[in-house]
Amino acid sequence: MSLGGKLFIVFLAFLALITVVIYMAFRERQRGKALSQDDLSGQRAQDARVLTVIFSAIFGGMLLTLLVAWLVFF
Repeated sequence: MSLGGKLFIVFLAFLALITVVIYMAFRERQRGKALSQDDLSGQRAQDARVLTVIFSAIFGGMLLTLLVAWLVFF
């Protein structure tokens, strides 16, 4: 497989990662509108879910960066 093909696969993985984060953020935003203002535990749980997905995506992006560097330079 050529370098372009490998990088295209990495690009598709990046798009999948971003799609999951955006979907999760919008889903949690819709759920957050249904919560009452005095439901602090529900709001905290919602914030925790969003932060978990975002930080997981950060680590996934770092791994994809390492993969691209390995594909290009080695």
